[in-house]
Amino acid sequence: MKKLFGFIKRHPFLSQLIMIPIATLVFSIIAVMFQVAKSNYFNLEAAAGFIFAEFFLAVFLVMPIIAVLFEATLAVLACKGIKYPKGAAIKVYDIWLVCTAFLYELLYLSVIKSVRFGSDWEKTLTNGQRHTPVNTEYQLTFWVIGVIAFLSLVILEITDENKVPPLVTVLGMAGLFIGNIYSIIWTIHMYDPTGTDGFEHFVLLVPLAIVFITIRLIANKVRGFEQDADRMSKIDSVPFLGWINRVLNNSKSWPIVAFVFMLPMLGIMVLILLIFGQAPTAAIKAFTETSEFNLSTKISPPNVMYDEHYLCTVAAEGHKDIVHPIRKGIRHGHEVTVNRQLLVANAFEQILEEKTPRFHRAVRNFYDKYGFPVARLIKKKTTADIVYFLMKPLEYIFVIVLYLTDLHPEDRIAIQYTGRSVHEFER
Repeated sequence: MKKLFGFIKRHPFLSQLIMIPIATLVFSIIAVMFQVAKSNYFNLEAAAGFIFAEFFLAVFLVMPIIAVLFEATLAVLACKGIKYPKGAAIKVYDIWLVCTAFLYELLYLSVIKSVRFGSDWEKTLTNGQRHTPVNTEYQLTFWVIGVIAFLSLVILEITDENKVPPLVTVLGMAGLFIGNIYSIIWTIHMYDPTGTDGFEHFVLLVPLAIVFITIRLIANKVRGFEQDADRMSKIDSVPFLGWINRVLNNSKSWPIVAFVFMLPMLGIMVLILLIFGQAPTAAIKAFTETSEFNLSTKISPPNVMYDEHYLCTVAAEGHKDIVHPIRKGIRHGHEVTVNRQLLVANAFEQILEEKTPRFHRAVRNFYDKYGFPVARLIKKKTTADIVYFLMKPLEYIFVIVLYLTDLHPEDRIAIQYTGRSVHEFER
């Protein structure tokens, strides 16, 4: 057991990579055993699904928790004066962890929350899409602060406090403090404890990991610094410089000095960003000039709701002078934009359902399998226009069938997406 813990301490990154398949295997065995106990038979397809699901859990849920607990343990050890583990492994691990946390959060916002990062609050979105949590006008300030904080972390990780000037270490701490404060503000902005997607609380892991890394780095830097008494005496003859030198060479004062240095560092940053057109309050407006998040002050227009029926998407997204939208309609309880092509296609499907129900089910199953993926690919007006033209031959065929099988085809076409049935008007 001691050898196992020793290996984990010496190789934290490798240990967590090994934990992923182990956690996947354990969770999968438990899931398969539960399936067998519940249904009294073994299903290979279901077992494969369990393995995939548990691998996802291991990578995106188990590993982040293990990583934060590991950093918390190292922070506690550092505060007690135990500088362990030593070597380059933990430095690489810290940088890897911060980059991975950033990537995970981007995936969470893009995939789970459907955030559109280039869409500011005043833009009308569709369905469940959400506006960007950072106003695009002030994104430069947001990224500059993030980059400075990350570079400060790298500097503190790769430098030896006894081989660089104390001022370098202090400035690194100041930049890291700014990063900590900004990551906490970001988390306050994003965190929604009432969310129902099951991943909301994992947003808290990012600032926790950064805070624990900061505590450990500062504790190790303060404890590891060794004063050079001979060099200090050479500058003591100048009172003011001697006082500054004594402050900087007293490692216990570094966190306080770094905290004070945050303000001039931010001031210099603001002055530089002014040259690039960023307002002095850009660091705050980046969050407040948004909607739908905790620090937002704007109210965005309601999303346009349309079904992921690809012809619905074409009617709503294409250029108006090409796809010719004619009115609003109702589909599955919400408003959609309709054009002639969509009305004809839906009337044709209705005829199929009435005349040949079995064939209609086959057509519907085919569409459900291939139509919805096609709709998700229609993200530009040009793409919607192309689909509209590609559907034109089928539209003509649908019209011919309607005129051959229905007594009043235009009535049937006109009544589509109104919530009414053509049979309501029959005598």
